[in-house]
Amino acid sequence: MYVCSCFGITDKQVKDHAAAGACTPRQIASATKAGTDCGSCVRTIQGILGRGACPRREQLEKGNVAAVLAADPEPATKAAPDLTAVPVAAVAAPAAVAAPAPQPVLVPRLAEAA
Repeated sequence: MYVCSCFGITDKQVKDHAAAGACTPRQIASATKAGTDCGSCVRTIQGILGRGACPRREQLEKGNVAAVLAADPEPATKAAPDLTAVPVAAVAAPAAVAAPAPQPVLVPRLAEAA
């Protein structure tokens, strides 16, 4: 059954992500985008997740933050993009673009008052 019609996410996909450690609708949204558009599926996702055991939450309560971060499929910090300088000669200059020729503006004449 489709849970999120905006992104075509099924209950099976939500359950698979929950089995992989996602415990909250926000974590499901991070993995699938479900719940990030119209939001009408968030309650259904909450229902699927239920209030059962969450391995990640249990690890956090035990103080085992390293295990939770190691199992995180998408770490909170992403690698910075490569901003290596490129020599100017390696960058292609844009081709010159000629401006279009001006077009005459047609203005209707008003009838002359007699």
